[in-house]
Order: sequence, then structure tokens, then C-alpha cells
Amino acid sequence: MNDSSIEALLGILVVCLLLSAFFSGSETGLMSLNRYRLKNLRKRNRGARLALKLLDRPDRLLGLLLIGNNAVNILASALGTVIAIRLFGDAGIAIATAVLTVVILVFSEITPKTLGALHPERIAFPAAYVLNALMKALGPAVWLMSSISNALLRMFGVDTNRRPEDALNSEELRTIVNESGPMIPPRHKRMLLNILDLEEVTVDDIMVPRQEIYGLDLDADDPALLTRLQASPFSRVAVYREDIGNISGVLHLRMLGQFVNGGTVDREAIQRAADEPYYVPEGTPLNLQLLNFQKLRRRIGIVVDEYGSVLGLVTLEDILKEIVGEFTAGLENETSEIARETDGSYLIDAGASIRDINRTLHWNLPVDGPRTLNGLMLEHLEAIPEANVGLRIGRYGFEITQLRGRMISRVRASVHAEEP
Repeated sequence: MNDSSIEALLGILVVCLLLSAFFSGSETGLMSLNRYRLKNLRKRNRGARLALKLLDRPDRLLGLLLIGNNAVNILASALGTVIAIRLFGDAGIAIATAVLTVVILVFSEITPKTLGALHPERIAFPAAYVLNALMKALGPAVWLMSSISNALLRMFGVDTNRRPEDALNSEELRTIVNESGPMIPPRHKRMLLNILDLEEVTVDDIMVPRQEIYGLDLDADDPALLTRLQASPFSRVAVYREDIGNISGVLHLRMLGQFVNGGTVDREAIQRAADEPYYVPEGTPLNLQLLNFQKLRRRIGIVVDEYGSVLGLVTLEDILKEIVGEFTAGLENETSEIARETDGSYLIDAGASIRDINRTLHWNLPVDGPRTLNGLMLEHLEAIPEANVGLRIGRYGFEITQLRGRMISRVRASVHAEEP
């Protein structure tokens, strides 16, 4: 080395710095790769396949990178010291240390690592070809270093054979969907998030309450029963006797002609045509109930409590609505439960579900208590109110405009700028 010219030594020094930059940038690029995108790209990109192969053994990959990086950095330090001593004498040692520290940090560490972090695929995929070749050439040395390192880790109780878990939980999936930006259209993003939310919502949250179930009382007289059949807004209705708690089946009205003859109704034919009721325990998560509907080929379930008492009715359409939203556009104008006033307030049926109100108006009323607006207001008032009584829940103001017996029937609601 003492016989080499300064120009030759400087040339070797530059090559060492470039190699150091390569190893540093490759390390950051490979470690910054999105593993899920990488698994998708491996089908059509050989660089992605090679990168994934390297990442399958992170201990050996890091061993290779560190062997290469440290070797060229040490060589660069030795070359820099020789050059500085020739140019500046004994003071060259201090000068070489200061200059090489800055040069290596800026040009061989910070800059390539920043580039690798910003553009991991553009750096890692080409580098994977070179690193795979080096892995074969330096295999014994890499294996020896990895074995020593793994032995030390095992002494401290670290399982070196355990690989990072690739599976994502629902919260991590939710974060990925939220951070997807324009790659996923907003409507599709909402649907994906709604699917993830199914496990947190139960049939109790979306069921039609018992008192609102539309059914056919087989003990009613013929004119009343016929009127009920003709006025039904649903294709399937519950069949019961005396009380809605005694549901004996679910009838599809496409069979209407089989049991209606003129002005008379054949109750026995209705009972024979009705399907056996399908009961759903209260508190069943929607994701599980959706699978149960699919498995049993059912569309309607009767929600019951632990004593078998009917609490309400849940349909497949209700669950699908939780995923895709309302099936009609402009629900705010279509639904009879919510009507917008000219002053910006809303007239709301107090029997409306809080979840439906939140979804329609993009509000944030509490959903961890009562499920209807009537129940929520009664909980806060702690008494049966009179008309024109007002209250505020968070930043939402409500004024009772109509009562029906002991229940609130209709309210006027508005949004305030800040919570009180």
C-alpha cells in the first residue's frame, strides 16, 4: 500500500465508499418493503421474489450486509489514514478521522438510507440480485456469523427460529384501509370498514323492536286479516296468534293467492305455507349472524332473550345495510323518520334507531346505551316529559314536539358548534 500512488488509493477509497452506500441503502430498502405488497409482486417480478427470499432469513441477510458494510468501511478508514499521513504527516491521523467520519455519515449512511426508505422497491429489487449472489459466495462466513449471533441470543432466552407474525388484527386492517388514500374509492373504503365493524355490532343494535314487527294475527277476523295482507310493505311477514310473542312462522307473500279466496282467508293454508320461525339469541354479533343466515339459507330471524321471549326481528337486508349503507340514494330526503327543515334543523321520529340517525346525518350520538332516540332522551330526562321540553346531549340539541302516551313521538333536533 505504501508503494501505491495517492491517485490509486483515492480511487479505491471512492469504490469503498460507494460499496458502503450500496450496503447501507440496500439494508434500509429491504427492511422498508411492504411485505404484503411484496407477496403480491413476487408473481410477476423476479426482484420481488429474490427480496422475499432474503427477508425469509433476516439473521443471514443482516449478517451479509454488516459483513460487507463493515469490511469496506474499515478498508476505507485504513486507506484514508494512509493518504492523510502522506499528505499531512502525523497530523493526518486526526484529519483522516474527522473527514472520513463526515464523508461516511453523509455519503455512505444517511443519504443512501434515506433514499432506501423513500423508494424501497427501486433500491431493494435491483440490490436483491447482487445480494443473492454475494450470499452464495460468502455463505460460509455468513453462516458462521449468524450461528455465533443466534447462540448469544439464545443465551438470553430469545427464540431465533420464531418469525414475525404476518397476520393482521382488525384494528391494523382498519388502519390500512384508512391510510389507503385515493387507492380505494371512499364508498369502497366505507364498506370495508363496515365489514370490520360487524364483529362489534350485535343483532340487538339493528333489530326491529317487538312492538314494531309487522305481522299477521291469525285470530283476527277475515276483513282485518285481508287488509293487513294487502297493506303489507314487506315480502315476508311474521305469523302469530293473539300476541306477537307467539310467532308460529314466517310467511312469504308470493303465496298470497293460495290462501285468499274472495273476501275469505284460509288460516290453515297460511299456517301450512309459513316457514318455521328461526330464532336468534340476543347479543349475537352481526358477522356471526351473517354466516348463520348464509349457512341456513334464511333471511329473517326472531331475536329472543334467555327466557325465549321475543325481543325483535332481524333480517339479512338489515345486516347488508350495515355494510353497504342504505339501498336508496338520499336517505335523508327519502325516509319518513328524518326530515330536514328550512332552518337547518331536523324533525326526527323518536322511535328511529340511533345508529340510523348517526349514519344518515353523520352524527355521533352515543350508541352504548339505549338504541332509539326516545330511549336516549328518556334516559337523560329521567322522567316522562311534556311536549316542548328541550335538552342537550353533547353538541346536539333536542326539543320534544309530539308525545304519544308515555313515549316521545317526534322531536326537533339541531347541531350546536360546541359541547356545553
